[in-house]
Formats: sequence, C-alpha cells, structure tokens
Amino acid sequence: MSIQKGKKFILWFKDIRKKDVPLVGGKGASLGEMMANLPGIPVPNGFAVTTHAYRYFLETTELDSYVREVLSDLDTHDVKNLQIRGRKIRNAFEKAKMPEDLASEIRSAYEQLCKLVGVKHVDTAIRSSATAEDLADASFAGQQESFLNIHGADNVVTAVQECFASLFTDRAISYREERNFSHFDVYLSAAVQLMVRSDKASSGVMFSIDTETGFRNVVFINGSYGLGEYVVQGTVNPDNFFVFKPTGKVIDKKLGLKDRKLVYAPTGTGTVDRNVLEKDRNRFVITDREAEKLAKWAVTIEKHYNVPMDIEWAKDGKTGKLYIVQARPETVHAVKKGTELIRYRLKKKGKKLVGGEAIGSKIGQGRANVIQSVKDMHKFKKGEVLVTRSTNPDWEPIMKKAAAIVTDTGGRTCHAAIVSRELGVTCIIGTETGSEAIPNKRDITVDCSEGIGVVYDGLLDYEIESTVVEKLPKTKTAIMMNAAIPEMAFLQGQLPHDGVGLARVEFIINSHIQIHPQALLDYRKLRKFVKDGYKKEIQRLKKEGLDKDVFEEEKKAVLEKREYYQDALGQIDGLTKGYDDKTQFFIDKLAYGIARLGAAFYPEDVIVRLSDFKTNEYANLIGGKYYEPHESNPMIGYRGASRYYSEEFQDAFSLECKALAVVRNRMRLKNVLAMVPFCRTPDEGRKVIKLMAKNGLKQGKDGFQIYVMCEIPSNVILADEFADVFDGFSIGSNDLTQLTLGLDRDSELVSHLFDERDNAVKKMLAQVIKVARKKKVKIGICGQAPSDWPSIAAFLVENGINSMSLNPDTIVKTRAFVYATEWALRHKKNIFTMTEKQIRAIPGLKEPMKTTVVSVSWKNGKKRESRKTSRTPLSEFVISMGKQEKL
Repeated sequence: MSIQKGKKFILWFKDIRKKDVPLVGGKGASLGEMMANLPGIPVPNGFAVTTHAYRYFLETTELDSYVREVLSDLDTHDVKNLQIRGRKIRNAFEKAKMPEDLASEIRSAYEQLCKLVGVKHVDTAIRSSATAEDLADASFAGQQESFLNIHGADNVVTAVQECFASLFTDRAISYREERNFSHFDVYLSAAVQLMVRSDKASSGVMFSIDTETGFRNVVFINGSYGLGEYVVQGTVNPDNFFVFKPTGKVIDKKLGLKDRKLVYAPTGTGTVDRNVLEKDRNRFVITDREAEKLAKWAVTIEKHYNVPMDIEWAKDGKTGKLYIVQARPETVHAVKKGTELIRYRLKKKGKKLVGGEAIGSKIGQGRANVIQSVKDMHKFKKGEVLVTRSTNPDWEPIMKKAAAIVTDTGGRTCHAAIVSRELGVTCIIGTETGSEAIPNKRDITVDCSEGIGVVYDGLLDYEIESTVVEKLPKTKTAIMMNAAIPEMAFLQGQLPHDGVGLARVEFIINSHIQIHPQALLDYRKLRKFVKDGYKKEIQRLKKEGLDKDVFEEEKKAVLEKREYYQDALGQIDGLTKGYDDKTQFFIDKLAYGIARLGAAFYPEDVIVRLSDFKTNEYANLIGGKYYEPHESNPMIGYRGASRYYSEEFQDAFSLECKALAVVRNRMRLKNVLAMVPFCRTPDEGRKVIKLMAKNGLKQGKDGFQIYVMCEIPSNVILADEFADVFDGFSIGSNDLTQLTLGLDRDSELVSHLFDERDNAVKKMLAQVIKVARKKKVKIGICGQAPSDWPSIAAFLVENGINSMSLNPDTIVKTRAFVYATEWALRHKKNIFTMTEKQIRAIPGLKEPMKTTVVSVSWKNGKKRESRKTSRTPLSEFVISMGKQEKL
C-alpha cells in the first residue's frame, strides 16, 4: 500500500482492489475489485470516502477520546445501558462539524461523478463500509447505515457524516463486543455509488450456494419490487429462484407475497413505502432468463474470489438493465469444515400453530415472547423464542439470546435469516401470521428439520444424530438412495451415494400441488357447474319423472357436489395464483420438485417413480372426491400402469409426463429417468411407454431410460418379457412379499407372516436377478428389505444385484456392510461366520465402520435372525456413526 494512496480522502472505485480493505472497508474493496477485474459484470460507478478521512474526522473533532470515555462502562447484556451509550456517541458524531477540507473533497468528487454521467445532481446511494465487514467468517450484516436517493453535494456530505456515526449503532457495538473486535481497531469508509432505479423495477440478493445446506451446485436468488432494503431487512416475503450451475437453468422458483415496496420520495431525497398492486404481486419480479443471467454473474464472481458469495443485485426500471451493487463472502458455509452431518428429528409431531420457510435444519424450543417493537427488547429473556414481524440489526442484542426466532415476513437472504445462520439459532421466516397465531408466553417447538418450517404447540421431544460422511470405500453394488422431499434433497445429496434408485413424486403432489390433476384439467367446467351447471342438472332430474323422495335425494347429492366444488375451487384459486392455465401449475410444481431431486444427486441417475397413489389417496386431493371410484381393496386395484393409459386418466397422466419432459429438456437434467409402478403385464408397459413418447418422453432418446417396478409375481414370472420392454427392474420388496405370500401386511391378523426372508420371496428375488443379468438389463432394489435385514442385503449381493436404494438414515451403514460382504465373497468367506478379528482386518474399513460391520454380522455368527424376533432394522443394530444425543 503506497503512502500516497493511504493518505487520500477520496478513492475512485476504478483505483481500488480487494487488498484495500484497510482503506475503504469490505464493501468498497469488493466494488473496486469487480470493476477492475470482472469487466463482464456491470457495477455502478462511484468513489469511496476513505478510512483515512474517517480517522481525520475523529482527530479534528476530538471524538476519539469522547467515545472511549462513553464506552468505559459498557454492558451489552444490559439493553438500556447499550442504548444510552450508543445514542450519546451518535449524537456527538452528528453534531460535530465536518472539517472543511474533507467536506470540500467530498463535494468535488460528487460533482465529478455528476459530470461523468451528464446529470447535474445525480442520485447516489451512500453505503457504510467498515474494515471489519464482509469478512469470510463474520458478515457484520447491516450493522452500519446506508442512505438511498441522495443527490446534491451538501446532502452527500451530510449522509457521509451520518455513515460515520453509524459505526456506533447499538447493534454494531453489540456485534463487535460479541465477536471480540475492538471498537478502536475498526474504521469506517463511505461508498458513494450511482443509484440503480430499481424503485421502478426490482432488486434482491443472491447467494452462489444454497444458504441452508451448503449445497454448492446452485445459485439462490430472491427479489422483490423496489429498492433492495426491504429484501435485506426482511420487510417483505420475496420471490425465490434456484438456478443449477452445471446447466445454468432455473430448476425451482416460488412466488413471494411482495405486498410492499420502497421507492424514491416524490420530492427531495430519501425513500417512502408503497403498497404493491395485486396483479403485480401475482407475477415474478424477473424472468427466468434474467435469473439465469444473474446466476451466470454469480458463478463468475464466486470463481474470481474462490469462495461462495453473497451478492446484491438491482434492475433499472428505466433501462431494463441488471446490475451488481455489492458482493461479499458468504459467512456460514464458506467456513464450515469437517465430514459430519447433524440431523435433528422430532420423535412425535404435535399441533401445528403456523408454518414458514426453514432457516437451517435444527429444532429449537422455549417460551414464546411476542415482541413487535425494538423498544420492548428489554422484556426478552435468554432462552425464550423471539416472535416478531421482522428483525433488523437493532434486534441483534436479543437474537443472540434466543432459543429460536420466528418472523412474519422475510426471505432466505433477509437480516433474520443471515444472523440466525451465523448464530446457529433455529429460525422460521415468512410465516405471515406468526406474531398473531402464536400465543404470547406459550411453550412452543420450532422445527426446521424437514426443510419446511413448522411451529408446534408445546415442548416436543426430539433427538440429534451425527453421521460421519468421510470418503467411504467403493462398492461393486451401487448404493443408491430413496428420496421424496425436495426441500431435503440438497442436504441428502451430500451423503455418499451412487444416485437415487427411487424418487417418489407423491410427496410433491400431496404437499406442493395438493390438487387432483383432473380438477385442474376441468377447472373451467367446474366453474361453470358451480355457477349454473348444477341448476341444469337439477332440471334434468325433474324431467326424468323420479319419485319425490328419490328426486329429493338426487337433488341433495347435486347440491352437496356443488358445495364441495365451490370450496375446492376456492382452494385451487388460492394455490394457483398467477396461473391462468391451471394445468401449468401442476406441470411447473411437479417439475420443480423433481428438478431439485435431480440436481441434488447430479450427475448420478435419479430414477423417478411415476405417481403411485391408490384411489382413496387420489380422492383425498383437493377436488378429487368425485373423480375416484370406491374400491374395497385399492392396494391391488386402479393404480400404476393400468391407471395411466385408461381413458379416464390418461390426460392427467400426460401432465406428469410433461413435467418430466420439462426437467430433462428445458432444465437439461438428463440424469433424471423414469420408472413405471404396478405394471401387471408387458403389454401394459408398452401402452404406457407409447403414451409417454406422445408427451415428449421417448425411450432411448438422449439416454432416457424407463424402468419397471418388480413388485408383482407376474413381473418375476415374465421377467424375460418385461426385460424386452423396459430398460431395467427395481424390486419393491414390500409389495412383492405381500403378493407372493398372499397377505395384507396392514392386517393385524396375518401381518406376523409378512417376512421378506421367506424362501418363496428369496426364490423370487434370485430368479428375477438371474433373468435380468442374462438379458443384460439393470436390476436394483428400492424396498425396505436390505435396510431391515442384513441377511437379505448379503443374499442380494451374492446373487449379483446391481444396486440397492436405501433410506438416507441407513445408507452409510449399509454401504460399509455391503463392502465387507463383497470382500468376504471375493475371498470365499461368509460374512456371518467371520470372527470379529477377521472383520476388523478387512482392508479399506475404518472406524467406526469396522464396529458397524461387526455389529450387523452378529459377532462371530453367534446371533441369528429369527422370525420370532421383532423386526429390528439395520439402523438399530449398528453403533451410531458419531455422538447421538436424545432429548
């Protein structure tokens, strides 16, 4: 650093580099770095009032000694003590007179900026930039003030002085104390930057990493109308986008409420709050193409800095152009190290009070303290759950004491979310009604463990499991995973895996869509029926000359049907806001859910089982009641393949196919494959494959494969014929066992006979594996058997199965057992008769894997599985892969 540069009051962005943090703070250094070294990234021009200028201001006004005196008896745990001292210092800063030589240079730089853009009084943003800010391990998010829509040289000087004062906001003082930063080793610079007219368009924040799981293959973007402060502060629930880095395509998006926006004040400087029109709330603030452009820039910035980045963007409403206005290191996952995944799990769920967006994956609990104003912070006690509309940096002194945090508004990049991650505090944002729905002083449990935030009444029991995910030995048998919840996929994808052998879509349809596809196809018809169609139906009944009692009964049924559909249509309208074509809602939501599963395990295969609801389950979807027949045994009724090609359902099935086609073709996730469940005959398979091709899913094109579930005895008996139709088999051991033994596993009268280890079932397994290998098609298993019974896992390996797809909680443990079993087979040994010493000597096995294999192989063969024993799953035989704490 040259003496000359270090003594300047003003530095232009073009002359600043990332090493200049001591001169211009983290924010200013990053802006200069991007302008100089990333010419493809549009960054608005400007200059920095340096830290040398700040120190000069302190010295000439003698504020330095005054600040030391005021903070001499500081107690940040006493909120009132903190507030009094912070206010004294800020008042002193604002009353002090800016040295004229410094003020003159600021005015001169502003006037030069005006000349550069050809505007007499150009609008600027004055942003505080501290030397201990935007660091890799501490964000200092929002600790100091920023001022928007500032124009006129004198106004700029005033705003810079207010920025200097904001180094001593209550939250900044508290934050530095908490992280052991000296108040007198941190200096402030003010970045003066051209404003982007996002007040006439939109703005937001993006991360080059998934903020909740640390999954690095996506860019997460959110945005709202107006200036970006409302997104950062959590004042609004913004739109969300996920862009997959390897393909550069949007793979998921969610519409936010966006009911308010911050815009330019009609006169003078500053900003005002405005409501957003209903029609604008129901559309996304940027297009998919714009989101993909932003993501491309995020990847470029991340590559340059070589760390995940937290980036602010803005769209100019006058020109339609996008800009990057800030970039800093992401401060949570960027510094995480180690090979351990921590999993929280509720033992039992309770009464749901409210739901929202989960921040992190923990569970927190305590007594709710509903606080709506920062003035009431002194009422908050350590260990309580903070419930409020939104937080800003002023709330941080109590956030660090909270057992959990719940807010009404905000997105995953808002203040509450960022600080909660840094503090490791469980947090749910965007509940909309949390501060009203949660009774004050009520004991509550805040659950983020399943990717969706839920607040439950009461203090519920939960447990914490730790899983070591260091590199495991490779097995010849592919160890795949069963997956269903898109919100969990980015976390589960970090477990050691060989792809997904069973991706269930039922959760997506049940939770994300919730509506029967036929009700969406018939939306306009149903509207017409509810409006006046039911009257015509009653008129038709009158003309039939029915007996009075029969007529009244039929009329009652029509009116009940109308009432049912009236309620259903109200729910459909609420869920499908922004969609004129209601069927597109089904396609989009299903595609987004599948895409998150596909992206999480990319480039490994993700085999998506097409919907396998039974009639009673379909009937429970919104609008589904009158579309589904009543069956006495839905388990072996109208399900799977025979439903797909039926005249009544094939249009609905087409929506499913179109969603899958979007994932493969538009989103370019070619690793996503399909699987047909409950296919009774090879001819049924051909009919389904033909229908899929008609809807953009041609078998063999671009590597697209179609598997079949092997879960019916006919699949085994005619395995050679099924192998000519499909690209592979996946054994569903639950249904195959049930149908082979001719029993209902849900019946208490015969459930004791349900056993995958029965010789009849094992013969079925061996036979279909033999045929598949002979026909050279893939064969795997996605049922519960190998997770529950080590002897079945060993049996499958011995017979040469290609893959096992397991639940996430058993995948690490089963991989170790399969590795040991394969080693034993190669050396002509039986894993169940090997001694503990022999097992521990297997090359490639490390602790705690050695202990795991010893446990599940029944130590020296002395333990044997028995039908008389309880169905103890594999996960209970193994020793925990790390510390397990039960609460």
